[in-house]
Amino acid sequence: MATVDFSRTAGNIGALNAFNAMQNVNNQLAMHQTRLATGKRINEAADDPAGLVLATGFDVRRQGMKTAINSIGDAKNVMATMEGGLKKVQDVLVKMRNKALEAQTDALGADEFTAIQTQLRAYRDEIDDIVGTTKWNGVNLLGSNSGSAGGATSALSFVVDADGGSSSFSFQALGDVNANQGFDPVGGSGSAASGTGLGLNDTLLTLTDETTAATARGGLDAALDIVKQSLGQVGAFTARLSFKEEALTVNHANVEAAYNRIMNANMAEEQVEASKLSILQQTSTAMLSQANAAPQFVLSLFR
Repeated sequence: MATVDFSRTAGNIGALNAFNAMQNVNNQLAMHQTRLATGKRINEAADDPAGLVLATGFDVRRQGMKTAINSIGDAKNVMATMEGGLKKVQDVLVKMRNKALEAQTDALGADEFTAIQTQLRAYRDEIDDIVGTTKWNGVNLLGSNSGSAGGATSALSFVVDADGGSSSFSFQALGDVNANQGFDPVGGSGSAASGTGLGLNDTLLTLTDETTAATARGGLDAALDIVKQSLGQVGAFTARLSFKEEALTVNHANVEAAYNRIMNANMAEEQVEASKLSILQQTSTAMLSQANAAPQFVLSLFR
């Protein structure tokens, strides 16, 4: 700071020092007031260039993680829809098995066998309807109800991290279960789901005596095995999604904390600084007034 010489009035160095100090206080006060108004520690690049670069990287990552968490939530809803359809199919198959088991007796006559056969085929058609209506955004999750001869393995892909990584769940989009064209939502994995589907065709569901009833029950047991395997794989994939969701949630909180520490203002600290600078602003203004008046003592030399 320049030395004050009150005898040299043309320069008024004391007033210049007070004025510079007041400007510095005003600039700092304005900065802290802006932080208090916006809640941001960095309001422009000049405030902290390096910090802004770091905070921008954290911001991109935290928003990517949030998007991935939402995607996992959607994926779990898809899997819940698939699981719901499989459970309903399983419920109907259990009822069909019980009916076939009921028919494994010589106590029934031709009319009774015909009635049970009609009921089994009606249940089979209901399974076909469940398969055809278990969809997500137009995608059939359990197969195809179009009556086609078959189809290719399809996959649902979901974003599971902030960098665009994904997990896929494969399923077989095949035809009507009553045409023995297949029912395999897990892509044909495992011997029970090797492409034979549920096999609930009219031949299997023709009941005329105890022997054909036993054959039908065996076929229904095989169908139940496929559905149980499918449910297990749906559950395993859903559990994986839950693990990923939990890990992402923890990571998102940590990245959010890092971003918050760099980018956002400490409101208590900013208020303390603003109060201090407000007082300094008043005192520096008073000192500038006094500094402007100080050189007037030189006038006494001319009296």
